[in-house]
Order: sequence, then C-alpha cells, then structure tokens
Amino acid sequence: MKKAGLLLPAFAVVVVLAFSSLFIVDERENVLVLQFGQVRQEITEPGLGFKVPFIQEVVRYDARILGLQTQPLEVTPLDDRRLVVDAFFRWRLRDVTTFRQAVGLDGVRGAQGRMERIMNAAIREVLGSVPSTSVLSEDRTGLMNRIRDIASRQANSLGIEVIDVRLTRTDLPQENLEATFARMRAEREREAADERARGSEAAQRVRALADRTVTELVSSAQRDSEIVRGEADAERNRVYADAYNLDPEFFAFSRSMQSYAAALRGENSSMVLRPDSEFFTFLRSDGLSGDALAAAEAFASELEENPDAARERVPEPGPEEPDSVQELEDMISN
Repeated sequence: MKKAGLLLPAFAVVVVLAFSSLFIVDERENVLVLQFGQVRQEITEPGLGFKVPFIQEVVRYDARILGLQTQPLEVTPLDDRRLVVDAFFRWRLRDVTTFRQAVGLDGVRGAQGRMERIMNAAIREVLGSVPSTSVLSEDRTGLMNRIRDIASRQANSLGIEVIDVRLTRTDLPQENLEATFARMRAEREREAADERARGSEAAQRVRALADRTVTELVSSAQRDSEIVRGEADAERNRVYADAYNLDPEFFAFSRSMQSYAAALRGENSSMVLRPDSEFFTFLRSDGLSGDALAAAEAFASELEENPDAARERVPEPGPEEPDSVQELEDMISN
C-alpha cells in the first residue's frame, strides 16, 4: 500500500516531464529550441520534437509567405517630378536562426518595421535613377524586379527572402496636381485650337472652291445668254431690215403706231411736242389719205376721251401685221 502511494506521484511526475519535453511542429511554422536564450536546435520539418523540460523553450515562427504594404513614400526621379509611391511585397523566413539573432525578441513584428525601411531605401534608389516616364511605362516591371533584388540582398542579413515586389500606386503629390492639370488643360486647348485652325483652313478652301465654281457657272451662263441675246437681236434686226426693204413706207407707219401705243399709256399721259414734230407725221393730212386722216382724227379724239378703249384698237406687232399702208389704213378705218 505504501509502495502504491509512492508510485502514483512518481508516475504523475514522469507524465508531466514527458509532456514538457515533447512538442509538435506544424507544417506552417519553423521552430527554434532555446536554452538560456541561445539557439540549440532549429526545426523546419513538421513532426514531433523533444526538449529538456524547464531548461529549454520553444519559439515558433510562421513559415508561410507573408505580405506587407508600405506607407506612401515620396520619391524624386531624374526629371525632378516628385511622385508618391507605395508598394506591396511578399517575403518569408529563409534562415530562422539568423532571423532570431537579427531581430531578437521582436519577432515578425520587429522584422516588418525593418523590412519596410529596407524596401523604402530600395524604392528611392531605383526610382531616383530613372525619369518619371519610365515609372509609368512598360519599364515598370523591370523597375520592380530591381527593387526586389536590392531589397533581397539587404534582407539576407535578417534571414529573410524577398519573393516579390509590386508598386501599387504612383501618383503626383497633392500640391502638384493642380499645376499638372493646368498644363494638361493648356495642351488640350492648344490641340483644340490647332484642330479648329485646320478646320477653318479646310472650310475656307471649300468655300473658295465653291465661290469660284459659282463664278464660273454664272459667267458661263451670262456668256451663253449674251450670245443667245445677240443672235436674237441679229435675227430681229434682220427681220426688221427685210420688212423695211419690202415696204419702207409701211414699216415706218407700223413703227409709228407702235410708238403711239407705247407713249400714250396711262390715264394721265401728257406730251409736250411741236405740232410739226416727226412724231405726228402720220397724224397730219399729208401723211395719210382722207379716210385714214379722218380715222386718225377720230382715234385722237377717242384717245382723249377714252384712252383705254383707244389703245385696245392700236394694232400690236405680230404675225398678222398688215403688209401695206393701205391695209393698215383699212384697219384704222374699221
């Protein structure tokens, strides 16, 4: 009974010592076994580990790929156009022992602050050696790879491997935005003015061509009309000449009658002429026969009393015009 009472505490102590000396290493972590602050064992493979109870301790570090977003950083490229840049990078522990010796008790949290400083220095170094246009062009991928390589070399002393770097934002400082927008606005206004000037020039060319075409068409039409009018006048003169040659006395009489009809129009027509004027040649007794003279005098009286009715009796020139003075006298008598 006394032996059983001693074995139970001993068994309990053994169990406690066994559980204190055993630990499990997860596949997502690396483990350091420390003894009085010194690294005694580094375990990177998952499984069951052993340590000396109460003397040694286990420190666990994340073995997965970690990410960190840097704070916005202002850099000055070669062309002195300041840019605000921030980056995102991925990293992981390459050497846990070196990492422990470099950062001490701060662990991953302390490493993140140091890595951000390393990353900012690499960004300044790379972006400060190229113009700002390169940062915004296809060369951006090459610049990010250069930043990654520089940061990885500096992070080796911390036992850290930089896997990838990405520039997530590249903007102008707030105080430079207005000046940049004003410059862009001026460039667009200049381009718009150039386009308007070219459009006005093209419009003037089209307008000038249209004006020239109109002038040419009008000139051609006027030329053709003058030719037709001249030919018509020539034909008219030829007809007049033939009529005059056929019966000069009748031609003179017919033209005089047309002159009377053209001159004595309107209700209040007045003419001041000498009685012996050539205008009244065919209204005098020596210009017409007795019957024609009487008819002419009657026509004159009727012209004074009823001008409209008298003018209607005046023969108009046309295809039925009389062929002789006798026929005209007969028309006036009728």
